[in-house]
Amino acid sequence: MRPTRKLLTLTGSALLLTGSVFLLPTTALAGVTAAVPCTEAALVSAVNAANAAGGGTITLTARCTYTLTSAHGDDGVNGPAGLPVITTPISFSGNANVVARSASAAPFRIAQVSSAGGLTLNAVTLTGGKATTVGHNNGGGVLNFGAVTLTGSALSGNNAVGLGGGIHSSGTAAAATFTSSTVRSNTAGQGAGIASAGATLTLTSSTVTLNAATTQPGGIYSSGTSTLNTTTVTANTPTNCVGSPNPVGGCVG
Repeated sequence: MRPTRKLLTLTGSALLLTGSVFLLPTTALAGVTAAVPCTEAALVSAVNAANAAGGGTITLTARCTYTLTSAHGDDGVNGPAGLPVITTPISFSGNANVVARSASAAPFRIAQVSSAGGLTLNAVTLTGGKATTVGHNNGGGVLNFGAVTLTGSALSGNNAVGLGGGIHSSGTAAAATFTSSTVRSNTAGQGAGIASAGATLTLTSSTVTLNAATTQPGGIYSSGTSTLNTTTVTANTPTNCVGSPNPVGGCVG
C-alpha cells in the first residue's frame, strides 16, 4: 500500500532546491532589493527615486557598465553632471561596476553631491567624466559639497580643466573618505587625482597614482585637513603633493 502524501499549507514561501524545501518568511522576501537593470535610464530613475525618498541604497547589476550618454543633473551653477545631483545620502552597492561617460557624449562630470547629500560607492568605478564649464570646471569625476565615501572603488580616467580630475571637495562641510580604493590616471589643471579645498580628506589603505596636472601638485591638492593611513601616493606629475597649499602628511615628493 502506497503511503499517503499530504500537502501542507505553509505560512511563508518555499524554495525547492535539489529536492529540499527551504522556508523563507514572507517578510524576508519583501526586504530583498532588486538590482537596477543595466541601462542608463534605469540608473537615473533609481537616483531620482532615492533622492525623492530621502536617501537609500541602490543595488547595481553585477559587473554592469552603466554608460551615460547625456547629462541628467545640473544645479544651474556648477555645470552638468551625468547623474542627477545627489541631494540625499545615497549608497551604490556594486559588484565590479562601472559608471562611465560615453566617449562620444558632450562633456559632463559623473556626479555632483550637494551640501545635504552623500555618495557612498562600494565596488564601483567612476570614469570618463569631464568638467569643462568656464568658471565651474572643477571635479571631473565628482564635485563634492557634502560627503563622499569610497570603499573598494575607483576614480579613473576623469578630467577637470580646473581642480580635481578625480574629485574636488569644496568647503568646510565637505568630506571625502577613501578606504581600499584607487585614484588613477585622472587629469586636471591642478590636483589631478584629488583636490580638497578647505575640506576634510581621509585615505586609508588606498592608492593615488599616475595622475597628471598642468600645475603641481599632480596627486593631491589640499587647502583643508588631510590624513593618509597606509596609503601610497606615487608616480603623479609634475609632483605627488609638493605645491599643495597645506602639507599632505604621509605624502612624499
